[in-house]
Amino acid sequence: MVAPLAVDIDGTLSREDRSIDSRVMDVLREWDAPVVIATGKALPYPIALCQFVGIEECVVAENGGVAYVDDELFYFGDREGADAVAREFRAAGYDIGWGESDLVNRWRETELAVSREQPLDVLTEIAERHGLSVVDTEFAYHVKETQMNKGAALPTVAGELGYEPTDFVAVGDSANDVELFEAAGRSYAVANAVDAAKAAADVVVEETYADGFLAAVERIRERAA
Repeated sequence: MVAPLAVDIDGTLSREDRSIDSRVMDVLREWDAPVVIATGKALPYPIALCQFVGIEECVVAENGGVAYVDDELFYFGDREGADAVAREFRAAGYDIGWGESDLVNRWRETELAVSREQPLDVLTEIAERHGLSVVDTEFAYHVKETQMNKGAALPTVAGELGYEPTDFVAVGDSANDVELFEAAGRSYAVANAVDAAKAAADVVVEETYADGFLAAVERIRERAA
């Protein structure tokens, strides 16, 4: 019997252009254990992914800032500090980088995502003055409470599902997956993963992006056989 799965989206279920590879959908839908989508994206995005794939809505979003499972929301941070960083960043003459509508942050409740076209050193300095940290997910700079991460949120979600965090197998690619890898019982990094994620993973597969995810799940199935 396969282990429950905790999986990232961008860079893991996607192609290089960030579009979801359709091959992963049947794999997730047919997985014979709970699947937790663990992402840096705001909550509506992974919820929508679960709905379109046809799996239960079990989500860790915003780099561990908020989780949803069994019709209950859990918050592990708030937006107040991140908003203060945004105000100071703008006052210094910089832009968050997502345009006037800012759909990246519109529904974000516990952190702030800043375009990677903006200066990381300035953003980090401002964040540290507010007691916050910045994680580079390779898709955006995320300003968040330091203790807030995917791995710290997993025990709550796992408990709601009747599991221990160490029962889970995690698959990811980014710096924000490091703590998730540490919390899970076993972890796989796809070949396009950053060095920190590769170092934290139990296994680094040879394939990249969604191909890497598919290779990882084959190994997970083989271990369960």
